[in-house]
Amino acid sequence: MKTDINEINRNVYDIKNKDEYDFKIKKGLTKEIIKEISKQKKDPDWMKEFRLKALDVYNELELPTWGPNLSELNMDEIATYVRPKTKLNNSWEDVPEDIKNTFDKLGIPDAEKESLAGVGAQYDSEVVYHSMKEDLIKQGVIYTDMETAIREYPDLVKEHFMKCVPVYDHKFVALHGAVWSGGSFVYVPKGVKVDIPLQSYFRLNSPEAGQFEHTLIIVDEGASLHFIEGCSAPKYNKVNLHAGCVELYVKDNGYLRYSTIENWSKNMLNLNTKKAIVGKNAQVDWVSRIFWF
Repeated sequence: MKTDINEINRNVYDIKNKDEYDFKIKKGLTKEIIKEISKQKKDPDWMKEFRLKALDVYNELELPTWGPNLSELNMDEIATYVRPKTKLNNSWEDVPEDIKNTFDKLGIPDAEKESLAGVGAQYDSEVVYHSMKEDLIKQGVIYTDMETAIREYPDLVKEHFMKCVPVYDHKFVALHGAVWSGGSFVYVPKGVKVDIPLQSYFRLNSPEAGQFEHTLIIVDEGASLHFIEGCSAPKYNKVNLHAGCVELYVKDNGYLRYSTIENWSKNMLNLNTKKAIVGKNAQVDWVSRIFWF
């Protein structure tokens, strides 16, 4: 029997761990902080320069007037980068117990076993788990975290990164360009049909922090993909910020179904920006549900 999505007890998303981390950037938004994030991320020079230019744009632009009330937001009280106490893992058994237990309670490992061709899991600012079925790798499908993509597929990333959603779109896109971390990169080669979904899940745990993951998906000519994203964070009496960015490129005759389910506590300011560029005779089916608890 199927579960009605409106009947789900959303308090399950209020689980929280102790705020432990390997590194947490100091609060605020300055050139020194951006340079430190870039250093921690081991950015190539072009990305470091991109971040600094995006910060300049952020400082130039006014707050948007068409969105939610942002009077609670003070960037001097937000830490824009939090690295958890773990590296990127290819096995759930290698993920630290407290982090693994969080994703267990959210049902991510079970979903991977039952119905997914690949999974990425981000905790605070870093992807902590990633896997994909071998048959997709053999077909040339790329599904990895953004930092790995920058290292291993630099030309493909540079050609598309923040071209669909340019930093001048609005102030919080510029903020994202300056402080982004983590996220997913997907490339489906020409003619390849990915019949089983890929899923990335983004979990923010640290209070008074931001999550700024970047999703970049390229579906080449005649290819198809179903990609699912999930996001959540626990309740705090402090303001948290989510300003991710999603860029979808679907080339001629391609198909993408992009599904996202977000479960946010009411202390979270959610300022995501998502856009798609769709080629001739191509199609994007976009399904999005956002819940607050």
